[in-house]
Amino acid sequence: MKLRTFASILVCSLTLMSAFLSSAHASPGKGSDGHWVPPGLEEWKDSPPHAWRGHGSRKAAVQIGPRPFWLVADMDEGPLKERLQSCNARHLKRSEFSIGHRGAPMQFPEHTLESYVAAARMGAGIVECDVAFTKDRELVCRHAQNDLHTTTNIVAIPELNAKCTQPFVPADPATGTPAQAECRTRDITLAEFKTLKGKMDAFNPMATTPEDYLAGTADWRTDLYASRGTLLTHRESIELFRALGVKFTPELKSPVVDMPFEGDYSQQDYARQMIQDYIDAGVNPRDVWPQSFSLDDVLFWVNETPRFGRQAVFLDQAGITPENSSLAYMESLKARGVNILAPALWKMLTLDSYGEMVPSEYAENARTAGLDMIAWTVERSGPLANGGGWYYQTVTDAINNDGDVFKVIDVLARDVGVIGIFSDWPATTTFYAHCMNAG
Repeated sequence: MKLRTFASILVCSLTLMSAFLSSAHASPGKGSDGHWVPPGLEEWKDSPPHAWRGHGSRKAAVQIGPRPFWLVADMDEGPLKERLQSCNARHLKRSEFSIGHRGAPMQFPEHTLESYVAAARMGAGIVECDVAFTKDRELVCRHAQNDLHTTTNIVAIPELNAKCTQPFVPADPATGTPAQAECRTRDITLAEFKTLKGKMDAFNPMATTPEDYLAGTADWRTDLYASRGTLLTHRESIELFRALGVKFTPELKSPVVDMPFEGDYSQQDYARQMIQDYIDAGVNPRDVWPQSFSLDDVLFWVNETPRFGRQAVFLDQAGITPENSSLAYMESLKARGVNILAPALWKMLTLDSYGEMVPSEYAENARTAGLDMIAWTVERSGPLANGGGWYYQTVTDAINNDGDVFKVIDVLARDVGVIGIFSDWPATTTFYAHCMNAG
């Protein structure tokens, strides 16, 4: 069954807002009474704040659409399915257990205003802006510093494509040579970045034109909602999330350029700048979970900005070894001030002798050491009939249908004890949190 029909119900709920999402601006606007207007909604500048805040505030109705119920119907028979089937899904509330991974990128272009609004509408209590920097050292929301060629339309804009680290080169069908392109945020200025349009993360490796290169979206995703993809700066994301009533989990992305950048912009400057945006915006540190795959970044926040460092998240995708999964290692992280560990979900799960999913030794040791854990990422692998791929590699033999995502979520929540789960379609984790009193 195609998922694009499911998302249409959600989009219908956004009709009033979507009419005003066609353009973005570099700086937040002000209404006639001085109140802040979310980027892309400047046409509402003369309306009172409640007119637009109601579309995403904590009191706004959560709308999960049919997908969670479709997944439940696909589950194997058992107590968990019965519990979810009997759940009263009325009056759902936003949950911090449900984290919008890049927004809601299963259906909407990632790290766009549209994707973020969709995540908030589906009840995500926390939403992610991955943070990269531009040529003029402005912070923007992109999953990687070098993904503009697959997540935006940059290669189809000749004057900007020419500035790419590797401008688009067409494929050669005769030799089977694939197309080439690499466009980085550091290749362009913020003003140039803001002229781009977000798209579904994909490309056609055998494209012979820039327009063809922008194709390639996986068949289990969709381009149905990719006609608008409003890019945001990091600061704009802060104001948008606050207006939507969600909390913040910015991720400092690993640079793909030598640091210090241009000799005088260090990794510490970069990490400091990200936190400073929250300080300048007056955001309570308790509402922010800064993340990095670099332990050095996390420790920098712990030591230099301890109020933000308390919730700094160490992302971990390294292969499991006896050393990095040991209790001693987990205790050393805790002793250095790390409180939250966020491994890829497969690291926290294993199969017991009966073939059932259970917490891994890694997860048990992390919990014993007093570390909170966050899992990433469910609903990113496409259909689970073949075991789920990379994200489920330690429990592949226990997965054979899409409904098994709820089994994974349940073990992570109840047995591993995670405090939150990233999802590409937050309605699913919101539904679970509501029905199982998680988060």
